Amino acid sequence: MQPIMEMKDIGAIINTYDMAAGEALGKRESHTPKIEAPAMAKPEEPFMLKVSVGPHPNTVEHSIRWIHLFFYEEGRAFNPIMLGKFSFNPGTTDPEVTAKVKLGKSGVLHAVEYCNLHGLWSAKKEIKIG
Repeated sequence: MQPIMEMKDIGAIINTYDMAAGEALGKRESHTPKIEAPAMAKPEEPFMLKVSVGPHPNTVEHSIRWIHLFFYEEGRAFNPIMLGKFSFNPGTTDPEVTAKVKLGKSGVLHAVEYCNLHGLWSAKKEIKIG
């Protein structure tokens, strides 16, 4: 008996701008999260972080349902750190979030979003603390 589908690790099913292939190539601009944050910040000093997706449809049939923010901290034994989870209601809320963040060490910000038709997409941005 043949398996219904190939078993893949979660990382293998998350699209990124650079790793998109096949049908996903045409979806990169409208699905890859855009991270706006400074390249450098001072330790434990708050800064604004903005993540948006789109332009993208915002209907019940096709919309971004959530964005999750993570931080991979340099030198930390267990990563990543969850910074926030944001859910969106189709038709009434656009996929854009702003968060005030303070970090103690350098690392990489990660944003993961879910489109109900085109799956998981992620982006990352390095940030230096010092």
